[in-house]
Amino acid sequence: MGDSGEGLVDAESRIQERMEELQLAREQAKRPRTIANPERVRQLESLKLAYKELSRQFDAARHEARKTQLANAMADIERRIAEIGGAGPS
Repeated sequence: MGDSGEGLVDAESRIQERMEELQLAREQAKRPRTIANPERVRQLESLKLAYKELSRQFDAARHEARKTQLANAMADIERRIAEIGGAGPS
């Protein structure tokens, strides 16, 4: 009969741990998330997305003139990302 009591203690400790996790999650959700410059973040994300799309098009391009156009556009985006201060295209 001693074993059944251990199961209750384990269940109570798991419940307590879960309640603590939920409390921590609530506290973290209440904290305001500060983004230094949301416009800069938006610009970087937009440029990185454009770079990925151009990269995809570059890989699919068959004509050399089009590949040159896309390479120039990708270089321009890399330059703009560097000016804004991002880590580069992902």
